[in-house]
Amino acid sequence: MTIVESKLTLEQACYDLILPAGESWLHEVKRGQLFRILDLEGNQAVDTLFYNARNPEERYSAVDTIREQSNLYLSAGTRLMSTEGRVLMTIVADTCGRHDTLGGACAAESNSVRYAIDKKYMHSCRDSFLHALGNCDCGPGNIQLGKRDLTANVNFFMNVPVTPQGELTFADGISAPGKYVEMRAEMDVTILISNCPQLNNPCNAYNPTPVRLLVWDAVSH
Repeated sequence: MTIVESKLTLEQACYDLILPAGESWLHEVKRGQLFRILDLEGNQAVDTLFYNARNPEERYSAVDTIREQSNLYLSAGTRLMSTEGRVLMTIVADTCGRHDTLGGACAAESNSVRYAIDKKYMHSCRDSFLHALGNCDCGPGNIQLGKRDLTANVNFFMNVPVTPQGELTFADGISAPGKYVEMRAEMDVTILISNCPQLNNPCNAYNPTPVRLLVWDAVSH
């Protein structure tokens, strides 16, 4: 677990948005820009995917990222790798210290399997992802993204320990109000976020909360 604080100030940001729990966000961050996710109230899970903005068929690869750093968890210094073996984003500051790569996004199917059949139609991150993609054209020639483009995602601030037996456990979060993770874009990157609406998971104390999304121009770093 590595803690690194940022030198950037909120006043310098060129983009600043409060994203409510349960809402999705699709936005392009230019090469060299800095992108921060700020956990406003603590222990909120932020499901995130990354795509090459010029060619979205190249996207975040959990397998290559884990292999590159020989670690299941993300923290300061982690390079988020693409399916083409290139660096999409580099985590340059992190005051939480650890982020999940394995837990995936909640969906109707996982709601019913993990919790109860009657939870199937509760809001889920997969539905939020699809809603965002269904309302946006991405990439050259306005390429449409859809279900097939939803791959294994990052869960920022989420605590998913792996047991010695290799099992995943969804545990109480380790973040706190004001914790953040900050990344530098190493190419033009389209970022897709679902600010998790999950009411059945202890990671957010059963209380989904908003997060703050900020971008700084490269010259500000």
